[in-house]
Amino acid sequence: MDFRVFSLGSNDGLAKKIADKLGAPLGEIKLKTFADGEQHVQFLENLRGKHVYLVQSTNPPAENLVRLLLAIDAAHGASASEITAVIPYFGYARQDRKARPREPISARVFSVLLEKVGADRLLTMDLHTDSIVGFFRHAIVDNLLARRVFIPHFRKFFADAIAADDLVVVSPDVGGVARAQSYAKRLTKNADLAVMNKEREIPNKVTKINLIGDVKGKIALIVDDMADTCGTLAAAAALLQESGAREVYAATTHGLLSGDALKIIDDSPIKKLFITDTISPDRKFSDKIEVVSVGEVFGEAIQRIEAGESLSELFETE
Repeated sequence: MDFRVFSLGSNDGLAKKIADKLGAPLGEIKLKTFADGEQHVQFLENLRGKHVYLVQSTNPPAENLVRLLLAIDAAHGASASEITAVIPYFGYARQDRKARPREPISARVFSVLLEKVGADRLLTMDLHTDSIVGFFRHAIVDNLLARRVFIPHFRKFFADAIAADDLVVVSPDVGGVARAQSYAKRLTKNADLAVMNKEREIPNKVTKINLIGDVKGKIALIVDDMADTCGTLAAAAALLQESGAREVYAATTHGLLSGDALKIIDDSPIKKLFITDTISPDRKFSDKIEVVSVGEVFGEAIQRIEAGESLSELFETE
């Protein structure tokens, strides 16, 4: 089947790695921002009858999402046979429910929009919550896991700690236990796990953290889906250190790193923060941050889709 992969500008580096895995150049596209800030998209090649993959993370600014919607509409109008929105980081995913009266369910709004303009499939990674898949009524959703690249990387990085049974995986909250457990059973002999119980009064501000589990003398690895302002991550690391952890590391799929996040990480007990390139790493980073690419995972997913093969193997990490 004939297919083309296009980068819409939010993460050109990752798009290039996906194309390299597929052994094909990125498609030609013209992206323009008018003087008033409006976005313009024009495909520079024939799309008729082709499967089109549009690579665009939808982290702020909002123009990233607008450009994706415009590109889907343009591809649909150009008679593409199938349109897949490759959204490594799905923005607004944390707004997946109505927490207070008169609020939108923003993740649902954008899911509906993607379908309405013509997306046939969504290829994403580590959605904040699985409930978002249910917002799509017609499009096929494949939610890939960063665990596919993190586990092999950690087996090498923490080889000595794993051999000595000194590594403990930490969930930063009760909601992340399943994710942390999936790492623990692949990295530790006894699936050692510790859990943070967080109490919040307002978003992005934790008032109290309690630790459940023993980390004394251990190397602690906090596993989460995203690092935003990093205040909670730093507080969790401090508590782990106070509770006797020998060293503290953290791994998050999506490195938003908003506001003073870099300074907070630098000032924290965290020795290293591992992130992926779902959000473009083409920006200033702390020396403590290490980027592990997921380009090959997305590339292999596209290969399997085009070959009509199951994606199940991409979810298994032995």
